Amino acid sequence: MTYSPARRNICLVALGALATKPALSQADFPTRPLRLIIPFPGGFTDTLARAVAQPLSSALGQPVAVEQKPGGSGQIAAGELLRAPADGHTMMLIHVGTHALNQALFSKLSYDANADFSPLSELVRLPNLLIASPSLGVRSVSELVELARSKPDTLLFASPGNGSSGHLAGELFRNRASIRIAHVPYKGASESVLDLSAGRVHFSFDTLAQGSALSRAGKVTALAVTSPERHPAFPDIPTMSESGFPGWETGPWFGLAVRSGTPEAIVTRLAEEIRRALALPDVQSRLTAMGATPIGSTPQAFRQQIASEQTRWGDLIRSIGIRVE
Repeated sequence: MTYSPARRNICLVALGALATKPALSQADFPTRPLRLIIPFPGGFTDTLARAVAQPLSSALGQPVAVEQKPGGSGQIAAGELLRAPADGHTMMLIHVGTHALNQALFSKLSYDANADFSPLSELVRLPNLLIASPSLGVRSVSELVELARSKPDTLLFASPGNGSSGHLAGELFRNRASIRIAHVPYKGASESVLDLSAGRVHFSFDTLAQGSALSRAGKVTALAVTSPERHPAFPDIPTMSESGFPGWETGPWFGLAVRSGTPEAIVTRLAEEIRRALALPDVQSRLTAMGATPIGSTPQAFRQQIASEQTRWGDLIRSIGIRVE
């Protein structure tokens, strides 16, 4: 069969149109159920993911399945995301560890936090609570600092593990207070709080929800929250800034991201729906009750937040020589 020049031109135009047609537009999205991958099992991360997934599913008209992919400090979950198509149907719950700490903690990392991900929105910030063993006899941050300075190399601070946000908050406290203290890492927060309440270690930067519950039970003494302002759920607890450390803000943050290369229109759509979900009164009250502060940022603002955190914590990690392999 032969083609005339005119017919051949028509075919070429048609092929060119197919080649330049975007794979998926905002109007087409979503075309199937979505996946929300979380890097840590159970607890707060699961509750947070489901609190956002439910209204997101209603807004998008498709189910949003929450899938736990723990392991490798977030590397297993990242691998799952990066194997999925860059079409917005797979999201990952990212946080300060996966996107600000791991870059400095690991000499080899299976993903690039900046090049491989397209941030959607910061979901929440979860302030720490500085808590002390009742046996220590301190009632404020200033008393803790004074005691540490009077007894150098004596006080022990606990954390859920090397490189955790609680560990780094303790190291920052050591630097800013100019005190000599020792770090005791645990394999999770449940073990550390048992030793803290028994007086075997002396203080820690715990999650606000867990620390406040222990304080109310009389098992620890709450000294300060690490958020810029007093938390609405715990208005009687002063901030670190009020306690002699101006500008202090530490604690894990969480957000959502998709693969880099996802069409911008889909990134915009997802980000908008995520912010709407976070603004719902029932979602806000649910997250606030757990000690979290809902954020709901734009993709651009979230990317800037990640970059700022990478610089801040990377500098501290490198200065004290922490490594996790």
